Amino acid sequence: MISTVSPSMKRALAGGLLLAAALVVLVLGTGASGGGGGTYRVRAIFDSASFLVPGEDVKVAGVKVGAIESLDVTRANKAAIVLRIDDPAFQDFKRDAFCTIRLQSLIGEKFVACVPTQPKSANSEPAPSLRQIKAGPNKGQYLLPVTNTSAPVDLDMLNNIMREPERQRFAIIINELGVGLAGNGRELNTVIRRADPALYQFDRVLTILASQNRVLARLATESDAALAPVAQQSQSISDFIDKAGRTAAATAARGDALEQNFAKFPAFLTQLRPTMRRLGEFASAGTPVMTDLRAAAPSINTVFRQLGPFSTAALPTFRTLGDLADTGRKALPAAEPIIRDIHGFATEAKPFADVLARGLVNLRDQHGIERLLDVILYTTGTSNGFDSLGHYLRTWIKVNTDCFFSVRQSDFNCPSTFNQNGAAASTTITPPADAFDASTANTSQSGSLVDAPASASTGAAVPSAPATNGVLNYLLGGSGGR
Repeated sequence: MISTVSPSMKRALAGGLLLAAALVVLVLGTGASGGGGGTYRVRAIFDSASFLVPGEDVKVAGVKVGAIESLDVTRANKAAIVLRIDDPAFQDFKRDAFCTIRLQSLIGEKFVACVPTQPKSANSEPAPSLRQIKAGPNKGQYLLPVTNTSAPVDLDMLNNIMREPERQRFAIIINELGVGLAGNGRELNTVIRRADPALYQFDRVLTILASQNRVLARLATESDAALAPVAQQSQSISDFIDKAGRTAAATAARGDALEQNFAKFPAFLTQLRPTMRRLGEFASAGTPVMTDLRAAAPSINTVFRQLGPFSTAALPTFRTLGDLADTGRKALPAAEPIIRDIHGFATEAKPFADVLARGLVNLRDQHGIERLLDVILYTTGTSNGFDSLGHYLRTWIKVNTDCFFSVRQSDFNCPSTFNQNGAAASTTITPPADAFDASTANTSQSGSLVDAPASASTGAAVPSAPATNGVLNYLLGGSGGR
C-alpha cells in the first residue's frame, strides 16, 4: 500500500468504502483511434496501487494494448501509474475514459483495465481528448484524474480483518476512528461523495437479493444436488477451462481481425435487412403451399412407403430392358440398311400415295362403295326373282351366233351402223318374232328391262339408243332404267 499514514488504517478505510464498488459491473467499449503513432503515455491517478508492478498488462475489452511503465506517489498521497499504450488504435484516450485495477490470476497478479471512451449515441459529439501535461518531469503524458479510476479492495484483504492480529487492530481502528476523522473532515467528505454512486448501486443489489431470498434459500438447499454431478465431471471441467484459456489466447492473437469483423457488422446488418424482408415475403407467399403440402403429406408418405416395394417389383423389368437394350444394340446396326431401303421406298412411293389418297377421298365423298353395292344388289334382283311358284329368271337373252360385224347395212340378221367420223357405233339386233313372244310372256309378270321394238310384225330395225340407255341407266343407277 502506497501511503504516508498508518498502513492498517489506510487498508481498513479502503476496504470499508470500496466494498460496494467491487459489486459494480463496468461496461467496456473500444476506443477510437487517435494520435499519429509513437509512444502514448497516460498518467492515471489511483487511490491505491497495491500489488501492481511495472511491466504488467494494460487491457481494453480483454485485449492487451500496452503495459505499466512506472509507478509513483503524488503530493496528495495518491498512486500515479504511467500506462504505456502501444496499440495505435487506442492512442487517444478521452476525458470520459475510465481505468480500474483487476485481478489477473489466482496467484495475485493484476492488470489495469481501461475504457478509452464511454459509448455514445450516433448523433452525439465525442468527448474531448485527455489534457496533456505541458511542463515538468511528466511532460508529454496525458493526465487521467482520480475521479476516472477505481481500485477495488481484494477479497483476501477483507478476510484478513477476521484474523489475528488484524482483528484486534481493526477494533483499535474503529475505536480511534473518531480521532482519525476529526482532523480529516475534508478528505472524508470527498470519500463519501465519491462513494455515493457505489452505495446507490449497492443498495439496488441488496434490494434485488431481498426480493430473491426464497430463490437463494432453494439455491443453498439444492446446491449439493446440483454440484454433485459437477464434481463427477471435474476433469472435464478442468479440460474445458484449459481449452477455454487456449481459445481466449487465440482470440486475443487475432484481435485485429475480430475488430474488423465488429466494424463490418453494422454494414452486414444493413444489407441483411432487405434480405430478411424478402425472406418474410417468401414465407408469407409460401404459407398456402406449405398448408397444401401438409394436407398432402399422408398421401406423399404412402407414395414413399410403396415406392420401395414398387422398385423391388420393377427390378426384373429393368433387367429385361437391359437385356433388350443389349440385343437392340446389335439389331439396330444390322437393321440400318433395311431402314435406309424403307426410307427410299417411302420417298419414291410418295407421289403414288398422294394420288391414291386423293382417289380414296374422292371415292368416299362420291359414295362409290355404296353405288357398287347397289349395282350388285339391283343386278341380282333384276336377274332372279321369287314368287309362290318358286324361283324364275326375269330376262331371256338370245345370242345370235350367226351375227357378225359387217361394214354394210344390207345384211339382214346383223344390221350395223358405223359413224364415218370416228364416233362410236350403235348396233341394234332385231330378234325373231318368237323371241318377242317369249319375252312378252316373261315380262308380263315382272316387267321388261329392255324397251319393246317399235314394230315387231314389220321387222323394222329398232333404234338402239333407247334400249342401250335404259339398261345402262338401270345398271349404273340412272333414272331412265328405274
